[in-house]
Amino acid sequence: MEPAGPALLILDSLGQRLLAKYYDGTFPTAKEQVAFEKSIFSKTHRAGGEIACLEGLTIVYRSSIDLFFYVVGGCQENELMLSAVLTCLLDTLGHLLRKEVEKRLLLDNMEGTFLVVDEIVDRGVILESDPQQVIQRLSLRAPEPAAYGFVLFDYLAGSSEQRDRRDAGGRE
Repeated sequence: MEPAGPALLILDSLGQRLLAKYYDGTFPTAKEQVAFEKSIFSKTHRAGGEIACLEGLTIVYRSSIDLFFYVVGGCQENELMLSAVLTCLLDTLGHLLRKEVEKRLLLDNMEGTFLVVDEIVDRGVILESDPQQVIQRLSLRAPEPAAYGFVLFDYLAGSSEQRDRRDAGGRE
């Protein structure tokens, strides 16, 4: 298990925080965190690269439609491992949202997004970099709400149809 470093961030197209997980005391206050986020956003939002160095930190990033995803590690962190975490995050979210990740979908599924992040990195330690393993772990946690809702709806609708048939048959 490798340390992931100080942070995992998701910012919107204006550089505003949608999700931030800071794993150490590099940026202890909210004010310092926001300043750091503005700094990396201004450095990366127009750049074409995927790796940047800022304030002695290694930052691996990628954009998707109207979002920017960042995995931040210390200067000693392996860029390939940070990149694997970022790829795992994007691939898992893309699979769970069933399309390319965009702000509206992410905000509508924020609880699931936090679960994905927590399955990949826990307290700054990389737990998983394989999206299929993350998806499998998440699917073991609970059934999909939509599927359960449809099963329950079908069950209730079937019960009421049977009752209606019995009532209609009894009255004749």
